[in-house]
Amino acid sequence: MNRNVFKGLGIGFFIILLSLLAMYLGLARYYSDGFSYETWINGIYCTGKGIEEVNEELLKQCDYAGLTIIDSDGKSYVVSTEDVDFHFDFKNALTLFLKQQNPYLWIDNLIGGKKDRVLEPDVWYDKDVYEGIINGFPFFERLEESVGRLEIIKGETGYSLLNERLHILNEERARETIKKAFESLEPVVDLEASGCYENLPLTAEMLETLSLWEKLKEYQDCGIVYQFGEESYPVDGAVVCDFLLMDDAGNFVFDNDGNLCTDNDKVYEFVDRLADEYDTVGGSRQFRATRGDIVTVEGGIYGNKIDREAEKAYLLSAFLEKRKEVHEPVYTQTAARQGKDDIGDTYIEVDMTNQMMYYYEAGELKIETPVVTGNTSLRRGTPTGTNYVYNKQRNRVLRGEDYASPVKYWIPVKGAIGIHDASWRSTYGGQIYIRNGSHGCINTPLEQVSQLYDMVEIGTPCVMFY
Repeated sequence: MNRNVFKGLGIGFFIILLSLLAMYLGLARYYSDGFSYETWINGIYCTGKGIEEVNEELLKQCDYAGLTIIDSDGKSYVVSTEDVDFHFDFKNALTLFLKQQNPYLWIDNLIGGKKDRVLEPDVWYDKDVYEGIINGFPFFERLEESVGRLEIIKGETGYSLLNERLHILNEERARETIKKAFESLEPVVDLEASGCYENLPLTAEMLETLSLWEKLKEYQDCGIVYQFGEESYPVDGAVVCDFLLMDDAGNFVFDNDGNLCTDNDKVYEFVDRLADEYDTVGGSRQFRATRGDIVTVEGGIYGNKIDREAEKAYLLSAFLEKRKEVHEPVYTQTAARQGKDDIGDTYIEVDMTNQMMYYYEAGELKIETPVVTGNTSLRRGTPTGTNYVYNKQRNRVLRGEDYASPVKYWIPVKGAIGIHDASWRSTYGGQIYIRNGSHGCINTPLEQVSQLYDMVEIGTPCVMFY
């Protein structure tokens, strides 16, 4: 009984084994004309399919229009497949891969699971047209222009380093990278990320230039900023590059410690130029008159005047000590505000052509009145210029060679020239000043001059013009 059972089991097992073998060999026969079990190529399931069929499917999924090349500046350039008559297929790669597969070992794929094989196509394109397009790209043209210089140059912002040894495109590597990407159907290649840029080696002379540049860079690192009211003037590299001491041959001079030397006289010359630019006493101003036009007003005693000697001592010391600070210059005379626009919005305006006087306070017109200025027929015309109220007096007698005139309000603006009432006059404005004008002062109606006296402060600018 037991023997029959074992015999039956053996026969059954043998039949099953023969069935499995037949099935295995049948599948091997099936895979002999196509790709083996669980074959994936470039994301496409290829089991049992032939080379032609798989090639067609691979071509359909490849919609390749060309390669976009990105250089280190982030600019893009394109090699279009259409321009170079580009075409491709996978037949050779598929044929080689199929030959490598043994249909009788299809079970390896079953055991190993899904494996996606990546195959590259064979490509064809017009090499001459391709080279012409590549050679025309600006990053290769710039490479031809570069001579790999490393030198110190002086420009509008001071000394700077021209270094053409850094981040240079390696032409051979770039061409190889682009070609490989194009033939691999890659849509984009970044030359920077692909390592196509490099630094060129330096000669001994270039290393000396770099050492000098470090000293110049430190020398030009000045953090002093002159403040003129709302205006600022940085003493930056464009300024301090001219402070350097040079020998007769135009070379830098160094001290015993190898540091760059400063020419004190050049520092002083800069202060003089700065004062010439920002000193406004006696200068020329563009002023918008109440009558509507812009007039040029020259001369006068109002304005800012920098203490040049104090500033020369300050700047030389502060620069050598490498201070970083905002500095308001010392003045020998100051206006209501600093900077080139020093008049502000509170001022007296005397329009001698129209014989009118105006007083503005914080930009608002407070007083408007006709006046009588100096007698021009006797060459006593009131002088033009930007002056200021330097005093105020009540009940004063104004005296000259041929007159003694008592006035209730006296507001001097330049020497003996001032604004005052004139009890001897009953009319103002018009053409009175030509034949019957003052000795040079601004005669003003009593009511208006009394208002002005109470409102105006000492130091207020007085703009006088024809």
